[in-house]
This record gives sequence, C-alpha cells and structure tokens, in this order.
Amino acid sequence: MAGYKKKRARELQHDRFRDTTLGIFDRLGNKLEGKGKTILYGLAGLIAVIALAGIYSWWSGRKSDEARRALGHAIEIASAPVAASPVPGSTDLSFATEKDRAERAVKEFQAVADKYGNPYRDKARYFHAANLIIIDRAKGISEMEALAQSGDKEVAALAKFALAQAREADGQYDGAASLYSELAKQNSVIVTQDVANLRLAAVYEKQGKNKEAADLLFSIAERARTAKDPDGKPITPSPAAREALDKLEKLDSARYAQLPPEPPPTTGLPF
Repeated sequence: MAGYKKKRARELQHDRFRDTTLGIFDRLGNKLEGKGKTILYGLAGLIAVIALAGIYSWWSGRKSDEARRALGHAIEIASAPVAASPVPGSTDLSFATEKDRAERAVKEFQAVADKYGNPYRDKARYFHAANLIIIDRAKGISEMEALAQSGDKEVAALAKFALAQAREADGQYDGAASLYSELAKQNSVIVTQDVANLRLAAVYEKQGKNKEAADLLFSIAERARTAKDPDGKPITPSPAAREALDKLEKLDSARYAQLPPEPPPTTGLPF
C-alpha cells in the first residue's frame, strides 16, 4: 500500500509538471502569435530541456533507492550469523563458516560497486575489502590502502582504521600507531578521537610504553568526566570513554585516582 502511494504521488507530481509546462507553452504561443516561429521553437526547446531535467531527477532518485537497497542487502549478508548447523525450519540467512559468509559478501559488494556510482561505490568497495581480508588477506589490505585515499571522508577513515587494526594484529606497531594518531587528529564522526586514541593506547601497552598509554587513557577519561551539554549538565560517557576508565584503573591506579570526581547521575526531572 505504501509503495502504491509513493508511486501515485510520483505520477501526480509528473502530471502537475506536464500540465504546468504545457499551460505556459500555450500562453506564450498566444502572446507571440505573428512574431515568427523561431522564438516559439526556441522556447519549446527550453521547456523540453526543463522536462528532461525533471525526468532525470526522478530517474536519479529511483537509482539511489535501488542502490541503497542493494547495499543494504549486501550488508545483511555480511552480518548474517555463522552456524555450523542451521536451525531446523528457520528461514533466516546463515552460513556454515565465516569464510563462506565472506565469499558470498565479497560477490554482493562487488556487484554493487560495479553497478552504481558514488557514494555507494566506495562504501561497497570498503565492505568488499573488509570481507576480502578474511579470504585473501594481502589482497584485502591492498584494497584498503587504496580506499584510505578515497574522496569519501567516511570511507577513508574506516579504511585507515581497518589498516591500523591489521597492522596491529600483524605486530607492526609503529605503522598502527601512526595511523591511529592520524585518525585521532582528524577526529571524524565515523572514527572519533576517543576511539582512535583508545586503540593507540592499546598499541603503546603492547610496545611497553605504559606511561604514554596511561596519559592517553587519562585524557579520554578526564574529558568524559568534565564534559557538559549546552545546559551545563554532565554528558553520559561514550563507550570508548567508559572503556578508557576501566583500562586506566587497571594500568595505573595512581593516575586513575587523579581524575576529577564522577558527576552525580542525572534524574531527568526538571526539579
């Protein structure tokens, strides 16, 4: 029913556009009567261009909806559960192994990247590379390195974060630290400063740089303890901030004790 209403709304919008342009054409024809057909033909051409622009806008909207659905379907596949034995009678999508799921996801994301333009192409390419790492690690990392230079800032940040995690997992701590530091400075919406610094602190710990790690954790936790909203009320700590508090307490209890006191919980009542 909802789909029919949307379709009907588009049809009515198209009819209003057609009626309006034809009405303008008729009125101009009457006013220009006797002044030659050249001007009238020129105006007819202009209206045709406007009509084509309207049709392209409608077509572009349909393609965007189609691309979003295709990307969403691919993401559903990539996030489907892995179960060695499917639940009897269940129609939910699942895979026997993580590799099976990754192989299917790689195909789905490649299809989206091949068929649609940006912003969907680069996002599909990112998910493609993320799943490819499971199947062919070297090739997946190579694709991530290319995506780290993407013009889409969200995709570039995600790719850099994935590369940093890969470097960390491979024991390439200097390379991982460099990427995490870069992401912390960028402080993007998709990879915040706290998230990047939390991972950087973990790398410092692995390198035996406990003081540097504690300094980073302290700065995250201190900001969380003192942060306030525009009304002056304490802001609920983010998951990254809460993790930083826990890690700091275990790593350096003396520094943890130097944190500002935890603000009292807000009741949400106006009095």
